[in-house]
Amino acid sequence: MLFDTNVLLDIATADPQWLSWSESQLRMASVTGPIYINPIIYAEMAPAFSTMAELDAWLDPNIFCRLPLPYAAGWLASQAFVKYRQAGGNRTSPLPDFYIGAQAEVENWTLVTRDAARYQTYFPKVKLLTPPGSP
Repeated sequence: MLFDTNVLLDIATADPQWLSWSESQLRMASVTGPIYINPIIYAEMAPAFSTMAELDAWLDPNIFCRLPLPYAAGWLASQAFVKYRQAGGNRTSPLPDFYIGAQAEVENWTLVTRDAARYQTYFPKVKLLTPPGSP
């Protein structure tokens, strides 16, 4: 399973609204198989930590499997970005979520996220694990 940054930040920052759901997803996923992250997720997590050493300790390699982004994910992210721009999006470069969604699709992984709407819109093939009632 690939864990979106928002779910990991819920745990790292003890988010009062989402901590319980996010922790339970992490516990269940750690029993069933590897938990994947990529350099985009790592970069998005970094501001929540004072040092790289703290971040690396939190992203314990015994729990999290760090994988590179495949080039095929870059292609899919660009295609999602084109659709986003055609729909009126104003960003001038692909959003990090496009790379995360693209990797989940290319690798055929379930994505654990609280941002269902964006992933459903641009990566409808990706299986999502989201909290009940998430947008």
